[in-house]
Amino acid sequence: MKLERLFSRQWWKTTILVIAAVVVMVRLGFWQLDRLAQRKAFNARVEAQLAEPPLDLTNQNLDLDLFNMEYRSAVVTGEYDHERQVVLRNQDWQGRLGVHILTPLMISGGEKAFLVDRGWVPFEDFIGETLSQYDVTGLVAVEGVLRRSQSKPLIGGRADQVPGPGDDQLDAWYWINIKDISGQIPYELLPVYLVSSPGRIEDQLPYRSQEQLDLSEGSHLGYAFQWFTFAAILGIGYPIYVRKEEGQLASKSSNSTPYIRRKKSKQSNPDSDSKGYEQI
Repeated sequence: MKLERLFSRQWWKTTILVIAAVVVMVRLGFWQLDRLAQRKAFNARVEAQLAEPPLDLTNQNLDLDLFNMEYRSAVVTGEYDHERQVVLRNQDWQGRLGVHILTPLMISGGEKAFLVDRGWVPFEDFIGETLSQYDVTGLVAVEGVLRRSQSKPLIGGRADQVPGPGDDQLDAWYWINIKDISGQIPYELLPVYLVSSPGRIEDQLPYRSQEQLDLSEGSHLGYAFQWFTFAAILGIGYPIYVRKEEGQLASKSSNSTPYIRRKKSKQSNPDSDSKGYEQI
């Protein structure tokens, strides 16, 4: 089929819509391939950290690139600062609403601290101001997994009302944003936090658990194949459809009944019948 036919007066609007749809489908296919590449890179980074032995963090090795060690196991020794303790809102445990206790851990022999996610407690303990029953005093060695600071996603989720200079401490947060939380703490928080590992007594509050990671490649490759397939079907099928429609219109035009009119002239005409009609 000639390209000009697709942009004729009859078809040009539909052709433009089809071209736009094909472009969008192809772009969605490449977007899924990009997400697949990101997923593979994330999986490789996490698997590399999971394979490393636990990191014993002291004041002598805090200059390590902890940000890129996310998901690595670590052990930190220090003392909890319960006066600067906050909670993470809207946390679920087996269908029950609660909070996670986030407590700074002052590292032994220094002036820096790790923010430690100590686990889940019922919401009633938070609003009833009875979190002090979970305080741990003295020198402790905390085992856990390093995690990066959180931030509000571009779409969805509530933002924290970060207190300004001179404001009261914000005790409940929607996100573990270390930069924002550190604004109300008089000492330095490290740029990662520690999710405390489950204790030996599993039914003892605070309840602790580690995120179950999905290190598969997901469905991105399948979705990419689907989008490319849809684009190919539409891009190839549309010209075929137009050619078929044009052929049917031409066939109907050629098989239409001839138009007959009566001659007004009284002169004889060899092409007219005996009753004075002429075939057009």
